[in-house]
Amino acid sequence: MSKLEELIVELCPDGVEYKAISECIQKINNIKWNECPNIEFRYIDLTSVDRDTHRITDTQKITAENAPSRAQQLVKEGDVLLGTTRPMLKRYCLIEEAYDGQICSTGFCVLRAKDTLVLNGWLYHQISSSAFFAHVEKLQKGASYPAISDADVKSYKIPVPPLPVQSEIVRILDDFTELTTHLQEQLAKELTARKKQYEYYRDKLLTFDVLGGGASDCIWRTLAEIATFTYGYTAKAQDKGDARFIRITDIDEDGCLCSSDAKFVALTEESKKYLLKQGDLLLARTGATYGKTLYIPDDQPAVYASFLIKIQLNNSVMLNRYYWHFSKSNYYWKQAEKYVSKGGQQQFNSGAVGRIVIPVPPLPVQERIVSILDRFDALCNDLTSGLPAEIAARQKQYEYYRDKLLTFKEKVC
Repeated sequence: MSKLEELIVELCPDGVEYKAISECIQKINNIKWNECPNIEFRYIDLTSVDRDTHRITDTQKITAENAPSRAQQLVKEGDVLLGTTRPMLKRYCLIEEAYDGQICSTGFCVLRAKDTLVLNGWLYHQISSSAFFAHVEKLQKGASYPAISDADVKSYKIPVPPLPVQSEIVRILDDFTELTTHLQEQLAKELTARKKQYEYYRDKLLTFDVLGGGASDCIWRTLAEIATFTYGYTAKAQDKGDARFIRITDIDEDGCLCSSDAKFVALTEESKKYLLKQGDLLLARTGATYGKTLYIPDDQPAVYASFLIKIQLNNSVMLNRYYWHFSKSNYYWKQAEKYVSKGGQQQFNSGAVGRIVIPVPPLPVQERIVSILDRFDALCNDLTSGLPAEIAARQKQYEYYRDKLLTFKEKVC
């Protein structure tokens, strides 16, 4: 029998009492800025809390003179913070010693444990649980800017076992969290190494010596010589519709389609002209994302927006997938930076992209290069295999055991 099992049998064999969070916490104080006009504080805003590690990563130094209006709540070591604006983003953390006596935004609900009833760590793990966030999702209000009130957060009922039981569970979960975090850090390092490996082989495989003539069977062409360009459809993006409306913001840093914040458009006679199929190539032509190229992953109905250019390659000369890998290479980006317009908002229109020079080996060579680079790409980016899936599996394992440990039979009085 484990130590935890022994404690439960000894101290709460018939279950435990459940109490609302409001019964388990102390009142907190707001700062009186007129009493400390020259004191500098570190300000914890919503964006200060990392959503993955649930630790404070960045703060702003403030005084009474430049403090934002929301900089009001004084925090102490051990306090639990939960972001109540867009709460399902799960910005929560435990205040560490370094932030004792500092200021946080009123966008946080601050929970300070009554140490005769609950431990700080117990509160922290309870508000990280799946059951708690189901409560939050049910009670949050506002479609475009959801939020939950402090009162609704504090209405959530938590089990209150004896303190020795809480202490042992917190110890187990803290150890598990530390182990999971360490594993995630190691896996993330490995993922970074794999990406660098992909980039190395990509640039090696796609670099041909242009000055020296390169491989004898490789020719060089401008993109304009082997492709045509079509600008996208102009319409207002909607939350619902017949087809996904792909915008420049939907292309991630790896040239893949973002799954979040999808927008849609109705299919009309006009919009159908811009329907996409699997393997199509889209180029972002403006702003900070200029030059990024998206490879359409499937045949789900999708229309591309006006700030995107569809690149239609002559596939008897070049494979779409080969070009997609090339569009992520250093050689491509050196040219893109040279040809993009520099005045005001950056523009990378068809005239500029058409000047990009590309090595064009025979199709069998392109197929071999694509096969090699696709394998590296899958290891790095495919969420159903490789390292990212391992990271996700570790997190799910932690969440499963956390929720089991935090659930108790309710004692019948």
